[in-house]
Amino acid sequence: MVLLLAMAWGAAAQKYAGPFPAKPDLPYLKHADSLVATEATEAKEEKGKKEDITYVVAGAASSARTPLASPIFLLQTEKLTATSLALYRLESKNGRREILFAPKKQPKAIRMEATRISDRLFRLEVEESLEPGEYSITPEGSNQVFCFQVY
Repeated sequence: MVLLLAMAWGAAAQKYAGPFPAKPDLPYLKHADSLVATEATEAKEEKGKKEDITYVVAGAASSARTPLASPIFLLQTEKLTATSLALYRLESKNGRREILFAPKKQPKAIRMEATRISDRLFRLEVEESLEPGEYSITPEGSNQVFCFQVY
């Protein structure tokens, strides 16, 4: 029992020694010992037929790119809540990225796991392999988006 307590205390006392995000509330793609900021922007709402809403992001492709099919992100929180973030795949059409939310067709969020590394530092891990394409991390109930591309 004493050995288990000592091991648990030792694990809790370990400090994170990797790279730190330069700005709070901005997810960074982790590439070995370097970080790449995701593209932070606002998605515009376009009302469609009936109750359809298309969220649109300018530009055909994100400037933040990763070759990793299962990317890892680091996020230092101030205002954002790491567990309220959702990951969605965007469709690139007509020089812009978009996602459709319709009453009968709701896109499914891609699962991510948030692990606390230190007081306000979180590691976000995508729980499945991503196909090459455009993606967006967004806080629930917000039009704020953090875009990246898997190539």
